[in-house]
Amino acid sequence: MIVTQKTTAEPRTYVDHILEHWYKDEDAEALVQGAQRLTRGEARRRLFRLGHALRRQGLVPGDGVGLFLANRVDSVLVQLAVHLIGCRVVFLPPEPGPGELAALVEQSRARVVVTDPLFAQRAADAAGRSVHAPVLLSLGPVEQPGEQPCADLLALQAECPDERPDGVPAPGADEAVTVLYTGGTLGRPKLAAQSRRLYDALVDLAVGDPQDDRSAVFATADPATEPGAERVLAATLLTHGSGHLTTIQALVTGAVVVVLPEFEAGAALAVLREERITATMFVPPMLYALLDHPECTPGALPDLRRIIVGGAATSPSRLQQTIEVFGPVLSQAYGQSEALGIAAFGADDLASEGPRRPELWRSCGRAISDTEIEIRAEDSTVALPAKQVGEVCVRGETVMLGYYEDPERTAEALRDGWLRTGDLGYLDADGYLFLVDRAKDIIVTGSTSDNVYSRVLEDFLLTLPGVRNAAALGVPDEEYGEAVQIFLATAEGADVDPDAVGASVTAELGELYTPRRTVLLDRLPTTKVGKVDKKALRAAWTGAAAGTR
Repeated sequence: MIVTQKTTAEPRTYVDHILEHWYKDEDAEALVQGAQRLTRGEARRRLFRLGHALRRQGLVPGDGVGLFLANRVDSVLVQLAVHLIGCRVVFLPPEPGPGELAALVEQSRARVVVTDPLFAQRAADAAGRSVHAPVLLSLGPVEQPGEQPCADLLALQAECPDERPDGVPAPGADEAVTVLYTGGTLGRPKLAAQSRRLYDALVDLAVGDPQDDRSAVFATADPATEPGAERVLAATLLTHGSGHLTTIQALVTGAVVVVLPEFEAGAALAVLREERITATMFVPPMLYALLDHPECTPGALPDLRRIIVGGAATSPSRLQQTIEVFGPVLSQAYGQSEALGIAAFGADDLASEGPRRPELWRSCGRAISDTEIEIRAEDSTVALPAKQVGEVCVRGETVMLGYYEDPERTAEALRDGWLRTGDLGYLDADGYLFLVDRAKDIIVTGSTSDNVYSRVLEDFLLTLPGVRNAAALGVPDEEYGEAVQIFLATAEGADVDPDAVGASVTAELGELYTPRRTVLLDRLPTTKVGKVDKKALRAAWTGAAAGTR
């Protein structure tokens, strides 16, 4: 069969960049998950068949398609297929409860919901509550969940042609092509809407300036690179910004993407070693679990050249430990659903500047290409001077269009093209960004109602012997309004004395930071995307009696 590439005069999308690789060296690997190994040719043909199968559900360009998916190869291809046919991706992550999930489907106006068989019942419940009555499809056979019919998308695609769907216009610059869930209130979710400008920026960043490793994040852009030489592990949720970025930036550079279905430190180490992974991205709790595994020793992963850490604040001591174990492979990235790329700290920069300027271990780097960062006081449009703490404000191509179907909250977050991130931090004289807290996570306490920055406290706690992870939050206090409470995940067999911890905090950070209570746990609860779940900790703190002072 003769295959042809897109020849229209339409502007190239990121999918076109991926397909340029998938038309070459067709027998080279493209997507891997355990025993499932798709070559570039197989991945391309399955992508086209999925595009046709989705179109046969009555979808037209601009329609929304909800993706309620687990980490698997077909999840990557379905997301690409939605964009291939000009439709809008709506990521449905697993963490929302039934009411919030139903509101997300309804507000996003998804005409079709594609679910993993594991989530079929929840997807059917959410779709059934929507007045738009979306079509429900599954990635594989499922028992019909209730009265909602659920066709097998993989069976449907097997009957479709493996030629590229035609007649698809390129999306407009201000058209929402991807919608990401980013919290909200019950029944009124916040959905960050991103345009094709984000993907154009990701292509530019992935190809990047070879002299700036904040740009060339995952894979080389050298066309002489042997197919399959770059192998990227997608370990975070594909329906979350971190997993989405990992796969897109890897695929547009021609790298092989290896999908990790679930994260467990031992299994992750095995995949990293056996698949000769060269680059990956972890959220901090994943990185910590990996470092704490007994098989994680220097030289254990000789092929690994880049670890990106992001998604939440990371302990400087853990960053240093990472370099001690793996060498100068560590990069940091800072972003959020509203701006998927804001700042980064390249591995070369961190390795060269860290020893000379130890304070940079607490930084999340400098603004990425074509992005501006300013620090502003509340309700101000004037940038604060260096070293002054204020709200981090961002302008650039990775900033969202706004919150989907939510002009009121869009107006609160976006002002004259600048996104108010809700994060507090400061810039130093060289443009390095330092985060001190989320605005909503500040603990206001003491006789003069001063600010305790939880990030500062957590970073210090992670330097103490026997402490594997830490979280600080404010709890109600009759005298001061809030009091500092800390939760510590301790190493097995470690003898951590809460009184000694409190004394160490006071000696290092002052009495304002002294914890009123210290709770010792085997591990801290995490959300589905791997961040410490402070909501769960806050809800449970009154019942935490064992191991407290």
